[in-house]
Amino acid sequence: LGLRGVTTGSSIPLHLIGPFLTEAAVFDTNELDTAPRIVATQEGRVMLSRGETAYVRGDLGGARDFRVFRELKPLVDPGTKEVLGYEGRYVGTAAFVRGGDTLLASASKEPVVVPDTFQITTSRLEAKVGDRLSPVPQQELVAYTPHPPSAPVDGRIVALYGDGVNAGQNQVVSINKGRRDGIERGHVLALWRAGVRATDRTQDKPQPIQLPDERTGLLFVFRVFDRVSYALIVSALDPVKPGDRFSQP
Repeated sequence: LGLRGVTTGSSIPLHLIGPFLTEAAVFDTNELDTAPRIVATQEGRVMLSRGETAYVRGDLGGARDFRVFRELKPLVDPGTKEVLGYEGRYVGTAAFVRGGDTLLASASKEPVVVPDTFQITTSRLEAKVGDRLSPVPQQELVAYTPHPPSAPVDGRIVALYGDGVNAGQNQVVSINKGRRDGIERGHVLALWRAGVRATDRTQDKPQPIQLPDERTGLLFVFRVFDRVSYALIVSALDPVKPGDRFSQP
């Protein structure tokens, strides 16, 4: 397949990966457990869309722009079955409007918390009570120049980003290699279709054989965490699914 449009010195159009630079996030086990959370909604609504108000409690750490996430999904290595991290289900973004306070109730003399006020600024899903907030990371203005890894790589697709069983060109997958494995932003990786078992019937006695793996596409790594990375499917002759193998091109 060569690098076919993904060669050293070229670059991937930012519009293909731009949204995922904010959306795709891997967390440690308990990172979102202590994050700021939506505790109430505007006029008691069940779900919140863009432009609507959410009330938030928790330590904002001085940040003003946040991503909103729902439940965490474990990213499990297809080979070792080890949990590599937890992917947050992206809901949208929310912006700080005004701070809360603590009031002293006149009757009970007990403090009453007034939560911070936020506005939902973008929404891929409707937000709801219990959703967690994480600061929007500062985007690094880097040239995502494709280049092959400097050492051999052998890994597996962990999961498809979003819903779906199979993925194709211009979709995103997570892989079981990250920063500690030498993976970098801009790495180009080859996708492989596993060879199947077959039978050689050309002789008097049939003999089982194993067909070789076949190269079927390319991945482009654009976001790297310690043990997991996200990659764009640049090309794929076959549908891509969890467990599929990748290597250096």
